[in-house]
Amino acid sequence: MILEHKSAKIFYSVTGTGEPVVLLHGFLESSTMWDNLIEDLSEKNQVITIDLLGHGQTDCLGYVHTMTDFANAVNTVLNHLKISTFKIIGHSLGGYIALALAELNPNAIKSLCLMNSTTEADSKDRIDLRNRAIKTAKKQYTGLVSMSISNLFFEENRKTFANKIEALKIEALKTPVQGYIAAQEGMKIRPNQTEFFKTAKFNKYIIAGKKDPVLDFETIKNISLRCNATFIGLKGGHMSQIEDLADLKPALLQFVNN
Repeated sequence: MILEHKSAKIFYSVTGTGEPVVLLHGFLESSTMWDNLIEDLSEKNQVITIDLLGHGQTDCLGYVHTMTDFANAVNTVLNHLKISTFKIIGHSLGGYIALALAELNPNAIKSLCLMNSTTEADSKDRIDLRNRAIKTAKKQYTGLVSMSISNLFFEENRKTFANKIEALKIEALKTPVQGYIAAQEGMKIRPNQTEFFKTAKFNKYIIAGKKDPVLDFETIKNISLRCNATFIGLKGGHMSQIEDLADLKPALLQFVNN
């Protein structure tokens, strides 16, 4: 379904009935990343998936999409659906947006799950990496996206999931250069949300991959301990919905049914 937000068309879908659960995909992904999970998650719940600004079938708003910009677009969908309280799962970038959405309206959130994501702001090294990627995107976008997708997987899994990685690259290239740049610019300036997450009253979960090449597992585990969040460690990399699907399903069902 399509909904207009400011000057942008926002794509979303609704599956099932029951308590609302919002699923937010990661950077260079789309709502299709949840395809292997929706059937299970919607058995007792109303599952809402949304293509984030500049991703999938959703338009861009500009060349900087802050986490608040993303969150406001999600809010437009939820308001349209008359959803006032919900549970939310955010993968990577989707986790940053879930935190921004929770800060805008903490009373709306019943439970929040960070999946392969973090409460922390970018380090200087990460900001430098994003700046270099933005420059490269303007000249060699296809090659950059291809490399970026592969690098999200634990190295030993890249052969195992070679076909799925190729499919992901095709999906990722649906994100226009503008969408790529806008998200990178927004992630660079996102604030540290650890203290907010720590003091939040909603239920908190964190799912992390032990071999995640993007986020340090022990750091994420420590954040979970500091914030009194339920922590679930999986054996793979950053793409748990592919690398650890069999273990991810019961973990997410535990979250939505708790």
